Amino acid sequence: MTKDLAQSREAEEAAEAERQNRAMEEGAAVSDSLPDGGVVSAKDGTSVYCLTIIGQIEGHYLLGEGQKATKYEHIIPRLVAIEESEEIDGMLMVLNTMGGDVEAGLAIAEMVASMSKPTVSLVLGGGHSIGVPLAVSARRSLIVPSATMTVHPVRISGTVVGVPQTYYYFNRMQERILDFICAHSGATEETMRELLLRTDQIATDVGSILEGREAVSVGLIDRVGGLSDALEELRAMIREGRGAKGQGPET
Repeated sequence: MTKDLAQSREAEEAAEAERQNRAMEEGAAVSDSLPDGGVVSAKDGTSVYCLTIIGQIEGHYLLGEGQKATKYEHIIPRLVAIEESEEIDGMLMVLNTMGGDVEAGLAIAEMVASMSKPTVSLVLGGGHSIGVPLAVSARRSLIVPSATMTVHPVRISGTVVGVPQTYYYFNRMQERILDFICAHSGATEETMRELLLRTDQIATDVGSILEGREAVSVGLIDRVGGLSDALEELRAMIREGRGAKGQGPET
């Protein structure tokens, strides 16, 4: 009787182990087809990937516990997978970010800007600091009326060496950001510098806070709109691209 009970337990454990292995394999397959942090939505013969940029952009240093973060080392391979996938026609990038690491943010923005597939960005809540280049990196950018975008000079935490080279380094980094923003939006360099150096809007800082319609009026964002508008823009770009290639709609 004891031997039969032991064999029964062994059989149950083996069956449970097999179920766990199968679940892990299925989970891995889903993870490979749908990269983490995004959702693929298919409609009207088009497949759209939704990429979210939320919280703070984490770069070379880990953020503290309890902080919502977007890790650039996770986003970059996702973008490569989206660009290479034959099943994805375009990407919707949804932003609600306070900013973060400058080099990490610019790295993501440059990759989005260099994608061949149609891309649309949608700013919800906020697209602050390095979130501004991210918002303008897509081919078309939208912002909801209640969202805000903060434009301010580059800053750094930690030890700062009080020599002219430090200012030169800051200035060159700022120029890189301004060049990218102006190259991928309708905002002029003159306007951006004016917004960057305002002293009457932020109590403890220099810069500007732009609400949704203000961001559009200065040329930073293309238009005011919400989720349905962003998806409509993206799918129109996909259909236009297929038309240029002589491809009909999929069934």
